[in-house]
Amino acid sequence: MVFWIASLVGLAVAYLFGSLPTGYLAGKLLKGIDIREHGSRSTGATNVLRTLGKWPALAVLLIDVLKGVAAVVFARWFYLWFSTVLSDTPPTALDLQSAEPWAVCLAGLGVLLGHGRSIWLNFTGGKSAATGLGVLLAMSWPVGVGAVVAFGVALGISRIVSLSSMLAALTAIALVCGLQQPLPYRLLVIAGGLYVILRHHANIRRLLSGTEPRLGQNSR
Repeated sequence: MVFWIASLVGLAVAYLFGSLPTGYLAGKLLKGIDIREHGSRSTGATNVLRTLGKWPALAVLLIDVLKGVAAVVFARWFYLWFSTVLSDTPPTALDLQSAEPWAVCLAGLGVLLGHGRSIWLNFTGGKSAATGLGVLLAMSWPVGVGAVVAFGVALGISRIVSLSSMLAALTAIALVCGLQQPLPYRLLVIAGGLYVILRHHANIRRLLSGTEPRLGQNSR
């Protein structure tokens, strides 16, 4: 019971972290616009770059990454604290080691869902790539760094952010399956990676038709 209560609290808090509409707030505060009515109509950093400029986009990117980091860090801390304080018998290190990854897994799913389906934006939002990176870095830094490298190489070659994001998600899936990682982490990265790719469905159509804009071009 303690595990489920702690995990559900972590899930709810992670969802609220993810729901913070960073790109939307940037549009409202800087230009008084609803960024969902401009460019690709996404609230992510790429659309902020096209609509508001590089410095607002960098700020949105960093905050979105930190949302993922914060969700995992909070889930770990809260699960440990809650289990220690409210359990009838103090949990053993083995118990914590085996159960904590599942709490992290639920929090990771929560923050990704919150970013893509924000309660403050009538359940719309971004594509969760940056927030997913934050989850990866906090959960398993080798997987996160591998995804960053894949993104950077793909972006340098193609200059297409959406393609680079999807390749980074696929790289994370390959790394988490190839490296020695707990089962919950593998399930989270597979589910989260597929979720990020599915959120790019419009981009995939534009890629197939050859109309997906590159960096420096306006979204069509």
